[in-house]
Amino acid sequence: MANNGLSKTEKKVAFSLASVFGLRMMGLFMIMPVFALYGQHLEGFSPLWVGIAIGAYGLTQAVLQIPMGILSDKFGRKPIILAGLLLFAFGSLVAANADTIYGVVAGRAIQGMGAIAAAVLALAADLTRDEQRTKVMAIIGMCIGFSFALSLLVGPIVAQHLGLSGLFAMTAGLAILGMLIVQVLVPNPISQAPKGDTLATPAKLKAMVTDPQLFRLDAGIFILHLVLTAVFVALPLDLVDAGLVKEKHWMLYFPAFMAAFFLMVPLIIIGVKKKNTKATFQVALLIMMVALGAMALFANNLMVLSIAVVLFFTGFNYLEASLPSLIAKFCPVGDKGSAMGVYSTSQFLGAFCGGLLGGGAYQLVGAAGVFAVALLLMAIWLVLTLGMENPVLLKSYTLEATVEGRDQAKAMATELSQLAGVAEAIVVLEEKVAYLKVDEHFDLREARAVLGSVS
Repeated sequence: MANNGLSKTEKKVAFSLASVFGLRMMGLFMIMPVFALYGQHLEGFSPLWVGIAIGAYGLTQAVLQIPMGILSDKFGRKPIILAGLLLFAFGSLVAANADTIYGVVAGRAIQGMGAIAAAVLALAADLTRDEQRTKVMAIIGMCIGFSFALSLLVGPIVAQHLGLSGLFAMTAGLAILGMLIVQVLVPNPISQAPKGDTLATPAKLKAMVTDPQLFRLDAGIFILHLVLTAVFVALPLDLVDAGLVKEKHWMLYFPAFMAAFFLMVPLIIIGVKKKNTKATFQVALLIMMVALGAMALFANNLMVLSIAVVLFFTGFNYLEASLPSLIAKFCPVGDKGSAMGVYSTSQFLGAFCGGLLGGGAYQLVGAAGVFAVALLLMAIWLVLTLGMENPVLLKSYTLEATVEGRDQAKAMATELSQLAGVAEAIVVLEEKVAYLKVDEHFDLREARAVLGSVS
């Protein structure tokens, strides 16, 4: 009888890798709500350099995300993950010992060089069954969301008691803890999952960028993280001007993020029930635009700013959770790794550009100007969604396919595509796998029968 739940090993993999991912992302996120307030003693401090420091990790992440994933395929997942965490710890220590803002920027850039996201997700795929992989990825995704929420609570408290140097030293400790988890708790993979499911293929990247539906999503995650980073250059300073002392910022951020998490749930339920992801997606964009408009118009009103923060995170949480799922639904069968590679690169590049834009705009036109520019970018994204399609609800399967030649692989793909419920089928000779996208009428036993009938 098939086991529909995670095995003991898969649970261990899910929670250990989620912890590694979460610790690292928390180290990156904790600076966001505090740097503009606690970095004012640094030589060279200015709003522009605050933005560059906050977003610097995004540039090196964007450049190295895909190469690090490819290296993990060559040298092994664990060695690359450990090397990335070590780089992250070193960058944290560089930032902790900096007495100029330029030193902090250098440290943040080194932190970003530890681009382990692709390798971690590939390792998760290596250690899980195909039918359980989505659950494992969901656990990792939830942990990233929780780490962001926790960073909004912990960052201001740590900065208040230990200062900026203490906060960066703590992020180095989190990276070391992540290395211990990888060494002690994460199992060693016996085999690797198919590349098409996990890692980017350089030859396919152009096709991923030019695909109209994927482009809308990649542009969306770019704008989303650009806006997030830009807002956190200006918002902490704005809150102080509105009367909320910096030591109490966590009292706003953490409850606001948690309230937004619960407010996001109805959006998800409505989207699923109405089978209209596009409309719900656009509602989330409008919610963020309302929040940004309120931030721009009522900069000195703490009550309005507090409500705006809740609305901002409500829209952000929904969009951040929805985009990876939509990438998986829209990407060509067997190309999930390449599609996610472009997506991740867009995400981190957005963070870097957000730091530049937020710092530059604050220096030129103040906080209201930052929020107004962010609102304009969200409006551009809303226009882009007008051509977005509602995704068809399909499941993905990756099955082992023992084929000896291209003719045999082509014949098998043709036979699989004719089965009831199969929307798309491709057999990759080099990987010895069959990728399927199927609906609710699909019978996995029929597909296995086709695969088993090949002599």
